Amino acid sequence: MDIATGIGLVFGFGVFIFLMMDGGGLMMFISEHAGIVIFGGATAATMIRFPFSTIMHGLPLAMKYAFTTRRLSKREVVDEITRLAEIVRKSGPIALENETIEDEFLAKGMRMIADGYDRDFMRDTLERDRDNTLFRLDEAQKVYRAIGDCAPAFGMVGTLVGMVQMFANMDDPSKLGPFMATALLATLYGAVLANLVCMPIADKVSLKAEDLEINSTLIIDGVLAIRESKSPTLVRELLMAYLPEHSRHEAVA
Repeated sequence: MDIATGIGLVFGFGVFIFLMMDGGGLMMFISEHAGIVIFGGATAATMIRFPFSTIMHGLPLAMKYAFTTRRLSKREVVDEITRLAEIVRKSGPIALENETIEDEFLAKGMRMIADGYDRDFMRDTLERDRDNTLFRLDEAQKVYRAIGDCAPAFGMVGTLVGMVQMFANMDDPSKLGPFMATALLATLYGAVLANLVCMPIADKVSLKAEDLEINSTLIIDGVLAIRESKSPTLVRELLMAYLPEHSRHEAVA
């Protein structure tokens, strides 16, 4: 689990709740009218921008990747591929059927080697799998980014509506406070939704998509090198180029 995402959200909302409680209580910051403007408006705008199917799979997919981490680091993937290359060299490709491989993408590549698939077919299939996953992640982060883009705008809409209502009731001073509070809360809701939830999640998914692309490409190159019966040492040297400089020294050590 990516605890940074959870800690960030809990800490962020904790700060806001503390500030609200310190200023007199939470109830004064609750407004159903502001909530309808922000969440209703952002939902409507997002549904106009994207197909419904994209929204339905994009929202949970982005949350999944925002709160989870890859089980294997790049260096661990290199070590695992090197280990598998040694097994193939000693016992042949069929021995891979008895190996338990943690990374699903790598496991798929090893099954294809064990089944004797053609090299070009393997490359095309694995690259297509990688590209499809990256495409879905890109759609997911775009959904959250779209919500983050329009939430502050609808906050301004809510503020304008509240101000219109306030000025329209200048003859009744008792209504000025509630209308002004609604106007300001709409802006607050929009800013919090965009800057604490949607935009950070979109950015994290984008970063993880970049990491996934590198790891997947590393795995594809390693799988194809094993398919071509290259030595474990050569496979390791080939994949070391994907590691940062400091990790290369650690791997060698």
